[in-house]
Amino acid sequence: MDYVIDAKHKRIGRLASEIAVILQGKKSPNYEPRLVGDDRVIVENVQLLTVSGDKMKAKRYYHHTGYMGHLKSETLEQAFKKDPKRVLREAVRRMLPKNFLNQRRLKSLVFPK
Repeated sequence: MDYVIDAKHKRIGRLASEIAVILQGKKSPNYEPRLVGDDRVIVENVQLLTVSGDKMKAKRYYHHTGYMGHLKSETLEQAFKKDPKRVLREAVRRMLPKNFLNQRRLKSLVFPK
């Protein structure tokens, strides 16, 4: 089943947790924890998401390039300007269980053009 979600004026964390539940298949009557699930989530208006508090300037995303001393960081505001879809996808990824189904479930998260 396809779920179409309009992200306009929704909080990023609450939306990500709702999407994570759907991607796990917990809203489906034939839920099986060891399977990926049949449900897809289509998210529209990602650029209109909201964030509460001072998170736009305070929240930081880190990644390491693999070289010594190359720990890169950017704020939520910078990441959101670059690609709001990536910010939402990362929030959903972190809310899914950390197992081998994580990447396969994330493939069911779709952003229309």
